[in-house]
Amino acid sequence: MKRISYRLLASLLVAGLPIWTLKAQTDSLIRYVQPLIGTAKMGHTFPGATVPFGAVQLSPDTDTIPYAVNGKYNPDVYKYCAGYQYDDPTIVGFSHTHFSGTGHSDLGDFLIMPTSGALQLNPGVEGAPQTGFRSAFNHTNEVAEANYYRVKLDDHGILAELTSSARTGFHRYTFPAAEEAHIILDLMHGIYNYDDKNVWTVVRVLNDSTVTGYRQTHGWARTRTVYFAMSFSKPFMAYGSKNFQTEQVYRGFWRKFDQTNNFPDLAGQQLRMHFDFDVTAGEQVLVKFALSPVSMSNALANMEAEVPHWDFERTKREGQDQWEKELRRIEAVLPTEADYVNFYTAMYHAALMPTVYMDINGQYRGLDQEIHQAEHFTNYTSLSLWDTFRAFHPYLNLVNPSRNADIVSSMMAHYDQSVLKMLPIWSHYANDNWCMSGYHSVSVIADAIIKGVYKGDAQAALEACVATANYRRYEGIGEYIDRGYIPEEVNGTSVSNTLEYAYDDWCIAQLAKHLGRQDIYDTFIKRSENWRNLYDPSIGFMRPRHADGTFRKEFDVLETHGQGFIEGNTWNYSLYVPHNPEGLMQVMGGQTRLRRYLDSLFTMHLPDKFFAHTEDITREGIIGNYVHGNEPAHHVVYLYNLAGQPWKTHERVRMILENQYHNGPDGLGGNDDCGQMSAWYLFSSMGFYPVSPGSDEYWLGSPLVQAATIHLENGKTFTVEAINQSKDNVYVQRVLFNGKPLKGYRLKHSDIVNGGKLVFEMGGKARK
Repeated sequence: MKRISYRLLASLLVAGLPIWTLKAQTDSLIRYVQPLIGTAKMGHTFPGATVPFGAVQLSPDTDTIPYAVNGKYNPDVYKYCAGYQYDDPTIVGFSHTHFSGTGHSDLGDFLIMPTSGALQLNPGVEGAPQTGFRSAFNHTNEVAEANYYRVKLDDHGILAELTSSARTGFHRYTFPAAEEAHIILDLMHGIYNYDDKNVWTVVRVLNDSTVTGYRQTHGWARTRTVYFAMSFSKPFMAYGSKNFQTEQVYRGFWRKFDQTNNFPDLAGQQLRMHFDFDVTAGEQVLVKFALSPVSMSNALANMEAEVPHWDFERTKREGQDQWEKELRRIEAVLPTEADYVNFYTAMYHAALMPTVYMDINGQYRGLDQEIHQAEHFTNYTSLSLWDTFRAFHPYLNLVNPSRNADIVSSMMAHYDQSVLKMLPIWSHYANDNWCMSGYHSVSVIADAIIKGVYKGDAQAALEACVATANYRRYEGIGEYIDRGYIPEEVNGTSVSNTLEYAYDDWCIAQLAKHLGRQDIYDTFIKRSENWRNLYDPSIGFMRPRHADGTFRKEFDVLETHGQGFIEGNTWNYSLYVPHNPEGLMQVMGGQTRLRRYLDSLFTMHLPDKFFAHTEDITREGIIGNYVHGNEPAHHVVYLYNLAGQPWKTHERVRMILENQYHNGPDGLGGNDDCGQMSAWYLFSSMGFYPVSPGSDEYWLGSPLVQAATIHLENGKTFTVEAINQSKDNVYVQRVLFNGKPLKGYRLKHSDIVNGGKLVFEMGGKARK
């Protein structure tokens, strides 16, 4: 395990930090990770076993809530975006794919559940788990760590343990004395499930310990195929299956066989299998389960390459070593144990997604559903770009730039394979699920190229950005180009779409300027000012506008639903001009008006009725009328700098860090959204934030850390130190960069990656 350097230890001693803090820095950082943080209510994270950015995200699922009831959307399903709810009393099984912190869902592939006693092939119900293969459990018998999960399945008397490599889940089940012991493979199970989600499933039993197959689903990803290989540590005595498909007009001549018992060649829409074992008390049965986007043979090869043994502890240790290395990218000194847990859990969350989407041999399934070979990059999927362009990808550009370069390469491969010739909106398992608004791939690409992270064909990337921004048939882009805004008649989220397109167009302009393309710059810098067309000076807010140029008459500035915005109200969205906050401040009436606006935003009360119909906004994520639990306003606390009151940025940044991030279940004020909430925490804890990705600047705030060293990929280090930092001393008195006073409130990316030291001198009173 890598230890902290003696040089850093010496510097911390000089800073007068307590000995227990120094000792904490020399210990393993993964001990601070609490995967259960954020697993209840809006958190939607999962507590299972995975390595950083792993394709396998192995986790317990706690119920089988259907997506629809009586043909209508079932709002209770929203709680199960990640499959696990902390307050649930039962576990249905352990599936191998999950999203972290999304507001919609899919996945939950290949659920495994060990059982003892009489065979049951239905999951049962929460109120009576004995009616199925699910089991009650208690949190006192549950442990969640980085790349390890353990729970006692009370109804079966089985100890379940999970770990993983990048593409292979590893299960260890310790059985009690039992006349019957089974391992269920549920090929019907899924998250956001409904009757026609499973398109087809194939299973081949190769021998008495090896099974392969694949599953096709139609869900958030319209066409998704996942292959698997499953291996047992001991031979099963017998096996069987049941097809739960209720209507099958054509059955062919496979009916000649009894396919329910010991039949090795299975196919159907709704399959569950059981594998039966003879076990003694305390005997362990291990299962390796590998995934592939390409083929069953590739799944077997992934398993053999990554876990060629049956040493569970070795795989656990190797995965935890990967997490230790990931967490060591930033070595921070923080005021309290709780702060350590929040900080390193945030780093953990910021390394769960996106996920590797290619096999050990470099093959992957492309958007065109063909098999491709990744050349000189790792292919990734699950890019929740509406969320993650804001802080998560800038975070990677700083602490893990080679990975973000690969993500940009993955976006470019997506574009090359697209018949629409568009960059991804929400990349999802060789699909685009088109969720949310904007074309924020261009933000990620521009930010990576301008900061020197992406070394690929920058001109081709610029052309892809332009083509995406000019695809007229997508969500009002044609009207936006022609009119300078999207009319309300065209799109129900016309205002937020216009604002997001304007920001993205600014990113394209910055990239064009960087590459010397004046023609493209001129076009898109003009388009980037389209936000002005929806600002109504008579009310001081952004407002929906009709095709005839008039503003919508009936308009509620507090309502978050049906007012022209996606998951937000105009109070939050009217500040969404991150690329030209100076211009926004001018049209609003200057510094005084901006100050009053920000003060009101953070101190007024937003009654529950105004977000009652918006799933992604809940009371836990709201401070005043500022919705931190949803991303569009994540930059606004830093606008006090522009308004001439930086001390209010200091106050409110520290307030948000304390108010919205907690230890334990339900520890996040909203969806983590694939690392965005966590990336905000990490940046803000270190005292700076990327207000406008696509720029090479960060805006300063108030650091929570006492010290932090970022180990840059180029071999240099960047250190943040906060002198006299405490819960009361939240106000920055002076900032020094490499020993010289830093004027203003902005810091350049190049200053960070060239290495150096940023010192905040803190105090208990605002310096006005």
